[in-house]
Amino acid sequence: MNPTKIKLHKSSNTLELSFPEDTGEVSYTLSAEYLRVSSPSAEVRGHSPDQAILQVGKSKVKLVGIEGVGYYAVKLEFDDGHDSGLYTWTYLHDLSVNQAQHWAEYLDQLNQTKQSRDPHTSIVQFV
Repeated sequence: MNPTKIKLHKSSNTLELSFPEDTGEVSYTLSAEYLRVSSPSAEVRGHSPDQAILQVGKSKVKLVGIEGVGYYAVKLEFDDGHDSGLYTWTYLHDLSVNQAQHWAEYLDQLNQTKQSRDPHTSIVQFV
């Protein structure tokens, strides 16, 4: 499903997307942090689920650029240097409509691994 609108809001550090739905056009707002930790790149997802690398300390990451890739995707650029991975329309639609579920799963993974969204927090364990 192709978006009807894509707008980078640098002031709020969000990406606004609109998609046609059965009930009309629906708009979604995705944070830079959510997009960064959900990157479809091999660097984040690996080449299989067991190779995925949990992204931590990304609460302050900024979305600094967006570039169209053909008629099927965008490439996003973040201020931490990450700019690989193509966000297809299908993937962005999934991130949009299932945002609450994906975000809850991410927070659960952070909690289970005792990691933080805060880039200045280091978890120290004494054994």
